[in-house]
Amino acid sequence: MGRVTERRRTLRIRDGAVSSRADTLVAEEPLEIRLNGKPLAITMRTPGDDFALAAGFLVSEGVIAEGGEVQSIVYCAGATADGVNTYNVVDVKLAPGVVIPDITLERNVYTTSSCGLCGKASLDAVRTTTRHPVGDTPPVRVTPELLSGLPDRLRAAQKVFDRTGGLHAAALFSEEGELLDVREDVGRHNAVDKLVGRALTDGRLPLSRSVLLVSGRASFELAQKAVMAGIPVLAAVSAPSSLAVDLAAESGLTLVGFLRGPSMNVYAGEHRIALEAGVH
Repeated sequence: MGRVTERRRTLRIRDGAVSSRADTLVAEEPLEIRLNGKPLAITMRTPGDDFALAAGFLVSEGVIAEGGEVQSIVYCAGATADGVNTYNVVDVKLAPGVVIPDITLERNVYTTSSCGLCGKASLDAVRTTTRHPVGDTPPVRVTPELLSGLPDRLRAAQKVFDRTGGLHAAALFSEEGELLDVREDVGRHNAVDKLVGRALTDGRLPLSRSVLLVSGRASFELAQKAVMAGIPVLAAVSAPSSLAVDLAAESGLTLVGFLRGPSMNVYAGEHRIALEAGVH
């Protein structure tokens, strides 16, 4: 299996002083996801948690919604012409009776570490109907004080970032602020898929009493992944996109952006933010 980090020689220039040294970089390798033996997607990811990544991807695509719908996930032996297992191809075999979606050119997509899913035929093709609609009853209630402390806790849990400075991260917290899980990847969408895939295999979907925190911005795709997993609150340390806000408003997702210390913007679902009486 590929390594999470790799070493590369670099020329360092600091205040006019020049030196040569090895630098630790985050690894980036392609992962091909196959469904019942047929190629479905390729994503550029940081090796590790590949089975969870594949499972989470299939949740976000609406292919599966429960752990029992997966019969097996394996690395494909003989993935290359010379029969070598590269550990860069995984095959997800669905359980008997699970309907397999039509793998057309629309679904046979290439994803990058920066943008997530690309090449969708239309926006409607991305708006997959979730089988875990946001349905937290009673609604999750989180205070601004609780939210403001989450980015520092996420940063403290990023083990590989400390060595490379080149990874995104996603974390799940309980509504009381307990850190439930954290995953790192060169792509923020992959980090979320790894979280969701782990929750699927552990039988914890839907994640209806949780808060998802992502490093960087909140794209439409990340909002979609939250909705597909039944997550009621998505917070990001940077800006959301307009489509992410639209999807959050349509689906009932609470979307928080620019979460930096005590400052934050709530773009949708403000009923879950527990404000002091008289604060608007």
